[in-house]
Amino acid sequence: MTAESRPKSPEADASIRALAPPPVLYGFLLLLALMFAVSYAVGSVAGPVAPGMSGSSDTGVEAPGNGGAGGDGGGGRDMDMGGMG
Repeated sequence: MTAESRPKSPEADASIRALAPPPVLYGFLLLLALMFAVSYAVGSVAGPVAPGMSGSSDTGVEAPGNGGAGGDGGGGRDMDMGGMG
């Protein structure tokens, strides 16, 4: 075996490997990007989950809390105090 066929120094090779991120990190980042892309595509196809969530009010549907016929939404302002007060 000649000197030309061996690596220059094991320390230099080890330091390069120490600076490089582990290959598992690349796999994790790829999986993360893939999951984000799939969930974004599914969300785009599904659309808004409730009327009025898109932010446009040109549908003619009145959102609750805007003076519509919905409930009070005050969280108990009209609750009976059971004889207190």
